[in-house]
Amino acid sequence: MKNRLKVLRAERDWSQAELATRLDVSRQAVNAIETGKHDPSLPLAFRIARLFDMPIEEIFHDEA
Repeated sequence: MKNRLKVLRAERDWSQAELATRLDVSRQAVNAIETGKHDPSLPLAFRIARLFDMPIEEIFHDEA
């Protein structure tokens, strides 16, 4: 699954650690999601969408 998390984070000038704190996850989890090594759980995807005030579909999308 592709995502825009890194771009959205950079637009706000947040480090991975800052984003992780805001989402209550580890910095390593943020890195794994940004690099596509891990897909977020549905509750985490909703937290990310709320944080950026965007629909989930605008942040995450299938590679197909």
